[in-house]
Amino acid sequence: MKSSADHPWSVGEVAERFDLPTNVLRHWESVGLLRPPRDPAGRRRYGEDEIVRIAVIQRSKAAGMSLEQIAVLLDDGSAGRHQVLQQHLDDIDRRMEEMRLSRAMTEHAMGCRAHDIATCPRFRAGVDDVLARF
Repeated sequence: MKSSADHPWSVGEVAERFDLPTNVLRHWESVGLLRPPRDPAGRRRYGEDEIVRIAVIQRSKAAGMSLEQIAVLLDDGSAGRHQVLQQHLDDIDRRMEEMRLSRAMTEHAMGCRAHDIATCPRFRAGVDDVLARF
């Protein structure tokens, strides 16, 4: 990353580089995820630390974390950080298993000769755990 010490970025520049609407950055600021310093005219100026936080927020959101969970992640004084992170890891593991099962069903469907895929016993086996609730 280029040094931002000589050139802190404006909210518009940051939004453009991250492909975000400016109101998203302002919202993240309003909920305490970002605290960009202001220049003498009161405009937000984003330096390297803020840019890294935005990248962390984006990656965390893409992985399914809520803004509340991300706030705990970014708060070095949060007593509940490890609990929130463990819950997130458990959620990732659960979603990865769901994706693995979905992939297996999709791969089977690609080569299955059944006219109605939902009637194929092997395909239906991919949802046995869901059907067991009934």
